[in-house]
Amino acid sequence: MSKVEVNQVTQQCGTTLTVGGGACKTAVVDATTVTLGRCGGTVSLASGATQSGFGRTGTVDWDTASIKTATFTAVNGNGYFCNTSGGAFTVNLPAGVAGNIVAVADYTRTFNTHNLTIAADGSEKIGGVNANDAELTVNGQSATFVYVDAAEGWVNINETQTSVTGVPPFVRATGGCVTCCGNFKMHTFLGPGTFCVTGAGTPAGSTKVDYLVVAGGGGGAVQQSAGGGGGGFRSSFPSPGCNAGTVTVAETGYPITVGGGGAATPLAPSVGVTATPGVDSTFDSITSAGGGGGGGYPSITGAAGGSGGGGAANAGAAGAGNTPAQSSPAAPVQGYAGGAGVTYASGGGGGGGGAAAVGGAGPGAAPGGAGAQNNIDFNNYYWSGGGGGGAHAGAPGGNGGIGGGGGGGAQSSGGSHSGGTGGGSAINCGGAGATYPPAATGGDGGDNSGGGGGGSGCLVAAGNGGSGVVIIRYKFQ
Repeated sequence: MSKVEVNQVTQQCGTTLTVGGGACKTAVVDATTVTLGRCGGTVSLASGATQSGFGRTGTVDWDTASIKTATFTAVNGNGYFCNTSGGAFTVNLPAGVAGNIVAVADYTRTFNTHNLTIAADGSEKIGGVNANDAELTVNGQSATFVYVDAAEGWVNINETQTSVTGVPPFVRATGGCVTCCGNFKMHTFLGPGTFCVTGAGTPAGSTKVDYLVVAGGGGGAVQQSAGGGGGGFRSSFPSPGCNAGTVTVAETGYPITVGGGGAATPLAPSVGVTATPGVDSTFDSITSAGGGGGGGYPSITGAAGGSGGGGAANAGAAGAGNTPAQSSPAAPVQGYAGGAGVTYASGGGGGGGGAAAVGGAGPGAAPGGAGAQNNIDFNNYYWSGGGGGGAHAGAPGGNGGIGGGGGGGAQSSGGSHSGGTGGGSAINCGGAGATYPPAATGGDGGDNSGGGGGGSGCLVAAGNGGSGVVIIRYKFQ
């Protein structure tokens, strides 16, 4: 055996220093400390070469270039990101050799919806169990398997959840009819539902919402009688700067109630009967009270409510508004009182109160109180107009308040007097009142406007109140 003893071998020229004799030869480096490479350099195995004796520290090389979406066979030493969003599949482990290691992680946090199966080779065990399949079923789950021996097979040495994601900076939610305008989303509920917050946002984006909660309008009364009050109106919009919102939301579901309109006074018996009030609407802790029903013939007081019902003909008193008393940042009261009834000859029933004004009184036509204008959904609609009063001989029916109030009917005497027009500028306008003959009916309040029903001019149908609405708005980008 030849032997060369030196302290240092230094490359003199060229770019490659070869140590060893090539194929079928072995180069032995024998020392207490062996240094390969230099600071900033790279030590690599030749293409196709393998290593032994170095062992692993319990880590794997993660394959980020090929996200797995279908069944495949794993290679020792690799970690794989598995995307089961398109369906469940299987990872086949390599043949068990002591020290082999394979890891998997949930790429899309969908393991619960579509499980990932881990299958051992042949009859090899997983965690000492002869059934050689295991399932990962937790969203965001990751696991690392090391083959130990035939008794235990593949042992999971590290299991965790990788479900931590970046926090979207803006509120995210579902429910209702969703529309967008600029940087804002609006969820409009025309009936009951759930505003489900799936992301609560951050102060850097948005964490709060604004609301409009309109209750159902009250029904109108029969026979020269009063209009119903508009449904209670509560809104936080405009919030400071029109952007910030006022209600901080959490990741949960918020039940929404949209109140229906109150029914008109029945035709029989109609004497001494007050029309049905509207139904409350709610969002979170915000409740808007249904509008008060119109007072019935003769002389009956209108009912109190979000806005008050008008009083019946022959001096029926007006119903109070804002009952029960509520307040919100942008709406000091829910609505206003109805108008008092006057004598038959002077006109008849009073108009129902609206969200922005009291109902009218005679002599002459008694209009419903005006509804409130609000731009929460970028439409600048009016809401919760009062129903017009029904008129006796010689007077026209009262117009419905802008914001969905129904017009009052008119009874002619010696000439034709028109029924009141319906109040417009909401999702649906209120119906117009008619003139007798043929029938002095009151108009219905507009659907999803919170408008009150119009009173009738004689013993014919009065108007029903309109249903309410809930709109929630927030910044989403």
